[in-house]
Amino acid sequence: MQKREIGRSGIYVSPLAFGGNVFGWTADEKTSFELLDAFVDSGFELVDTADVYSRWVPGNKGGESEVIMGNWLKKSSKRDKIIIATKVGKPMGDEKKGLSKAYITRAVEDSLKRLQTDYIDLYQSHEDDKDTPLLETLETFDNLIKQGKIRAIGASNYSAERLREALKVSTDNGLAAYQSLQPEYNLYEREGYEKEFEQLCIEKGLGVITFYSL
Repeated sequence: MQKREIGRSGIYVSPLAFGGNVFGWTADEKTSFELLDAFVDSGFELVDTADVYSRWVPGNKGGESEVIMGNWLKKSSKRDKIIIATKVGKPMGDEKKGLSKAYITRAVEDSLKRLQTDYIDLYQSHEDDKDTPLLETLETFDNLIKQGKIRAIGASNYSAERLREALKVSTDNGLAAYQSLQPEYNLYEREGYEKEFEQLCIEKGLGVITFYSL
Protein backbone atom coordinates (compact mmCIF):
# COMPACT_ATOMS: atom_id res chain seq x y z
CA MET A 1 0.00 0.00 0.00
CA GLN A 2 1.37 3.41 -0.96
CA LYS A 3 2.17 5.57 2.06
CA ARG A 4 2.25 9.33 2.48
CA GLU A 5 4.49 11.44 4.66
CA ILE A 6 2.83 13.59 7.31
CA GLY A 7 4.21 16.97 6.32
CA ARG A 8 7.99 16.74 6.48
CA SER A 9 7.98 14.73 9.70
CA GLY A 10 9.57 11.57 8.36
CA ILE A 11 6.44 9.70 9.49
CA TYR A 12 4.79 7.74 6.69
CA VAL A 13 1.24 6.38 6.89
CA SER A 14 -1.34 4.72 4.69
CA PRO A 15 -4.01 7.18 3.46
CA LEU A 16 -6.66 6.13 5.99
CA ALA A 17 -6.78 6.97 9.68
CA PHE A 18 -8.85 5.41 12.46
CA GLY A 19 -10.65 7.91 14.69
CA GLY A 20 -10.33 6.86 18.32
CA ASN A 21 -13.14 9.03 19.66
CA VAL A 22 -15.39 5.94 19.62
CA PHE A 23 -13.25 4.08 22.16
CA GLY A 24 -15.04 4.22 25.50
CA TRP A 25 -18.11 5.73 23.83
CA THR A 26 -19.89 3.69 21.15
CA ALA A 27 -17.25 0.95 21.31
CA ASP A 28 -16.44 -0.80 24.59
CA GLU A 29 -12.97 -2.19 25.23
CA LYS A 30 -13.63 -5.60 23.66
CA THR A 31 -15.08 -4.07 20.50
CA SER A 32 -12.29 -1.48 20.37
CA PHE A 33 -9.67 -4.24 20.52
CA GLU A 34 -11.38 -6.06 17.65
CA LEU A 35 -11.53 -2.88 15.57
CA LEU A 36 -7.88 -2.05 16.19
CA ASP A 37 -6.78 -5.58 15.33
CA ALA A 38 -8.77 -5.53 12.09
CA PHE A 39 -7.43 -2.08 11.17
CA VAL A 40 -3.78 -2.99 11.71
CA ASP A 41 -4.11 -6.45 10.17
CA SER A 42 -5.49 -4.76 7.03
CA GLY A 43 -2.24 -2.84 6.62
CA PHE A 44 -3.19 0.51 8.15
CA GLU A 45 -1.39 2.21 11.04
CA LEU A 46 -2.54 5.76 11.90
CA VAL A 47 -4.85 5.89 14.93
CA ASP A 48 -5.95 9.37 15.97
CA THR A 49 -7.23 10.05 19.46
CA ALA A 50 -7.12 12.81 22.11
CA ASP A 51 -6.73 13.11 25.85
CA VAL A 52 -10.28 14.46 26.13
CA TYR A 53 -11.90 11.44 24.41
CA SER A 54 -14.51 10.44 25.57
CA ARG A 55 -15.21 12.96 28.32
CA TRP A 56 -18.67 13.80 26.89
CA VAL A 57 -20.07 10.38 27.83
CA PRO A 58 -21.97 10.45 31.16
CA GLY A 59 -19.71 9.07 33.88
CA ASN A 60 -16.50 9.52 31.86
CA LYS A 61 -13.72 11.91 32.87
CA GLY A 62 -11.65 12.00 29.71
CA GLY A 63 -8.73 9.75 28.85
CA GLU A 64 -10.90 6.69 28.25
CA SER A 65 -9.87 6.36 24.60
CA GLU A 66 -6.16 6.54 25.42
CA VAL A 67 -6.59 4.00 28.23
CA ILE A 68 -8.25 1.52 25.88
CA MET A 69 -5.52 2.05 23.30
CA GLY A 70 -2.88 1.52 25.97
CA ASN A 71 -4.52 -1.70 27.13
CA TRP A 72 -4.68 -2.91 23.54
CA LEU A 73 -1.01 -2.09 22.99
CA LYS A 74 -0.06 -4.03 26.10
CA LYS A 75 -2.12 -7.04 25.08
CA SER A 76 -1.24 -7.04 21.38
CA SER A 77 2.42 -5.93 21.50
CA LYS A 78 1.77 -4.05 18.25
CA ARG A 79 3.34 -0.70 19.17
CA ASP A 80 5.69 -1.00 16.20
CA LYS A 81 2.71 -1.56 13.90
CA ILE A 82 0.87 1.70 14.58
CA ILE A 83 1.36 5.44 14.46
CA ILE A 84 -0.22 7.09 17.49
CA ALA A 85 -1.65 10.58 17.07
CA THR A 86 -3.19 12.23 20.10
CA LYS A 87 -4.08 15.75 21.14
CA VAL A 88 -3.82 18.22 24.01
CA GLY A 89 -5.56 21.47 24.89
CA LYS A 90 -9.28 20.80 25.25
CA PRO A 91 -10.77 21.21 28.75
CA MET A 92 -10.25 18.15 30.95
CA GLY A 93 -11.90 19.61 34.06
CA ASP A 94 -10.46 21.40 37.11
CA GLU A 95 -8.85 24.10 34.93
CA LYS A 96 -6.89 21.47 33.02
CA LYS A 97 -6.73 22.89 29.51
CA GLY A 98 -4.74 25.05 27.15
CA LEU A 99 -1.28 25.04 25.61
CA SER A 100 0.92 26.55 28.30
CA LYS A 101 4.29 25.00 29.08
CA ALA A 102 3.09 23.84 32.48
CA TYR A 103 -0.04 22.20 31.15
CA ILE A 104 1.48 20.52 28.08
CA THR A 105 4.33 19.14 30.21
CA ARG A 106 1.81 17.61 32.59
CA ALA A 107 -0.63 16.46 29.91
CA VAL A 108 1.93 14.62 27.79
CA GLU A 109 3.01 12.55 30.78
CA ASP A 110 -0.62 11.68 31.49
CA SER A 111 -1.16 10.63 27.87
CA LEU A 112 2.01 8.53 27.81
CA LYS A 113 0.90 6.76 30.98
CA ARG A 114 -2.58 6.05 29.65
CA LEU A 115 -1.23 4.88 26.30
CA GLN A 116 1.39 2.70 28.02
CA THR A 117 4.10 3.89 25.65
CA ASP A 118 7.24 5.97 25.99
CA TYR A 119 6.62 8.15 22.93
CA ILE A 120 3.81 9.65 20.87
CA ASP A 121 4.27 9.84 17.11
CA LEU A 122 2.12 12.92 16.40
CA TYR A 123 1.17 15.26 19.24
CA GLN A 124 -1.45 17.80 18.19
CA SER A 125 -2.78 21.05 19.61
CA HIS A 126 -6.48 20.23 19.83
CA GLU A 127 -7.49 23.88 19.65
CA ASP A 128 -5.83 27.28 19.65
CA ASP A 129 -4.98 28.85 23.01
CA LYS A 130 -4.86 32.60 22.55
CA ASP A 131 -4.02 33.13 26.22
CA THR A 132 -0.64 31.46 25.78
CA PRO A 133 2.06 32.91 23.50
CA LEU A 134 2.72 30.76 20.46
CA LEU A 135 6.42 30.88 21.27
CA GLU A 136 5.82 29.27 24.68
CA THR A 137 3.74 26.49 23.17
CA LEU A 138 6.17 25.74 20.37
CA GLU A 139 9.23 25.86 22.63
CA THR A 140 7.53 23.30 24.85
CA PHE A 141 6.76 21.00 21.93
CA ASP A 142 10.32 21.43 20.65
CA ASN A 143 11.72 20.33 24.01
CA LEU A 144 9.45 17.28 24.06
CA ILE A 145 10.76 16.25 20.65
CA LYS A 146 14.34 16.66 21.85
CA GLN A 147 13.48 14.52 24.89
CA GLY A 148 12.12 11.78 22.63
CA LYS A 149 8.64 11.91 24.11
CA ILE A 150 7.00 12.98 20.84
CA ARG A 151 8.15 12.72 17.23
CA ALA A 152 6.21 15.49 15.49
CA ILE A 153 3.49 18.06 16.13
CA GLY A 154 0.26 19.04 14.44
CA ALA A 155 -2.57 21.54 14.79
CA SER A 156 -6.34 21.24 14.91
CA ASN A 157 -9.07 23.87 15.07
CA TYR A 158 -6.75 26.78 14.23
CA SER A 159 -7.65 29.62 11.92
CA ALA A 160 -5.48 29.93 8.82
CA GLU A 161 -4.11 33.21 10.16
CA ARG A 162 -3.03 31.69 13.46
CA LEU A 163 -1.62 28.60 11.80
CA ARG A 164 0.48 30.74 9.48
CA GLU A 165 1.63 32.80 12.46
CA ALA A 166 2.60 29.67 14.38
CA LEU A 167 4.61 28.38 11.44
CA LYS A 168 6.45 31.70 11.23
CA VAL A 169 7.25 31.61 14.96
CA SER A 170 8.80 28.16 14.49
CA THR A 171 10.86 29.30 11.51
CA ASP A 172 12.03 32.52 13.13
CA ASN A 173 13.12 30.75 16.32
CA GLY A 174 14.48 27.50 14.93
CA LEU A 175 11.78 25.43 16.60
CA ALA A 176 9.85 22.35 15.61
CA ALA A 177 6.92 23.32 13.40
CA TYR A 178 3.45 21.95 12.92
CA GLN A 179 3.58 19.21 10.30
CA SER A 180 -0.14 18.56 9.98
CA LEU A 181 -3.53 20.18 10.14
CA GLN A 182 -6.72 18.46 11.23
CA PRO A 183 -9.72 20.29 9.73
CA GLU A 184 -13.31 19.25 9.17
CA TYR A 185 -13.62 18.13 5.56
CA ASN A 186 -16.02 15.86 3.70
CA LEU A 187 -18.29 15.84 0.66
CA TYR A 188 -20.75 18.18 2.38
CA GLU A 189 -18.41 20.46 4.36
CA ARG A 190 -15.84 21.49 1.77
CA GLU A 191 -15.74 25.26 1.74
CA GLY A 192 -14.00 25.85 5.06
CA TYR A 193 -10.93 23.81 4.14
CA GLU A 194 -10.81 24.60 0.45
CA LYS A 195 -11.13 28.37 0.85
CA GLU A 196 -9.17 28.93 4.05
CA PHE A 197 -6.57 26.18 4.34
CA GLU A 198 -5.90 24.29 1.13
CA GLN A 199 -3.39 26.70 -0.41
CA LEU A 200 -1.65 27.24 2.93
CA CYS A 201 -1.20 23.49 3.41
CA ILE A 202 0.16 23.10 -0.11
CA GLU A 203 2.49 26.08 0.31
CA LYS A 204 3.88 24.87 3.64
CA GLY A 205 3.85 21.17 2.84
CA LEU A 206 1.50 20.25 5.67
CA GLY A 207 -0.15 16.87 5.96
CA VAL A 208 -3.94 17.00 6.24
CA ILE A 209 -5.79 14.59 8.53
CA THR A 210 -9.48 15.39 8.26
CA PHE A 211 -12.24 14.78 10.79
CA TYR A 212 -15.93 14.03 10.16
CA SER A 213 -14.75 12.62 6.86
CA LEU A 214 -17.53 10.07 6.43
